Amino acid sequence: MVTATETQIKNIGKVLSDPGRPLKERFRALFTLRNIGGELSIKCIEDCFSDPSALLKHELAYCLGQMQDKKANPILIKILEDTTQEPMVRHEAAEALGAIGSIESIEILEKFKNDTVVEVAETCQLALERIRWLQNPESKEPTPSSYNSVDPAPPTKLQDPEELKSVLIDENCSLFERYRAMFALRNLNTKEAVQALGSALKHGSALFRHEIAFVLGQIQSEEAVSYLIQSLQDEKENEMVRHECAEALGAIATDECMEVLKKYLSDSRRVVKESCEIALDMCEYENSPEFQYANALAVEPNCEFFV
Repeated sequence: MVTATETQIKNIGKVLSDPGRPLKERFRALFTLRNIGGELSIKCIEDCFSDPSALLKHELAYCLGQMQDKKANPILIKILEDTTQEPMVRHEAAEALGAIGSIESIEILEKFKNDTVVEVAETCQLALERIRWLQNPESKEPTPSSYNSVDPAPPTKLQDPEELKSVLIDENCSLFERYRAMFALRNLNTKEAVQALGSALKHGSALFRHEIAFVLGQIQSEEAVSYLIQSLQDEKENEMVRHECAEALGAIATDECMEVLKKYLSDSRRVVKESCEIALDMCEYENSPEFQYANALAVEPNCEFFV
């Protein structure tokens, strides 16, 4: 965790909650709060769930899950229950509950595991599987991800890329097992693994495809670029998938990625447009000498962050 004073946290929270700020600044503030952690950071994040940006609210829920603090559970439950929230926001709240992994969350996840919104239902099912897996005495605590993330499913022990690919695209397998194959392929991080993941962008549900895009962004391999561009360019693709493809391209950050992202800065879907904006900021970071993306604490004390 990062050390910060109460005043610093509150001022970073002001940046996060200010709709007049560029979205990229608000994102950096959010991820700084995630890295700081603690009750006050959680409160600053909670205060922003009325924002009109589904993308921002989705990331708020994601960060609460990654913090793995049980104090966030009531907030996430409230968001999951709120059917006026966008599907991608409710989905992320359910995933965050799974990431925190409290037994107490089982009841609410059971309630929504058959939600009319498919992405929400599938996420609740995955979260339930993860919590139950954690409770199984035969399960070992997941090894911390080298990608600095709490994953929705632990990687399977299989190591052969072809065998993993066969599980990944087998719709007769449970979504949880397919996710386990997905994260095992990510951890292999070979050309064959990336190709297997890329080909899976044409398989399964929107939730599944969006997670494929997410892990391709984590890997940051140029081998993934053509797959991600193809899905981003497909205007018939679910916006949740296209958004994740845009952010993955931002993480890979080649010149080709940047050119494609610029084309979609005025996309008709707000979440895609905003994702491209954030992705281009990530591109700038990846191609800069900056040490840390979530750098709101690194600015000078007389900067507006601390006014």
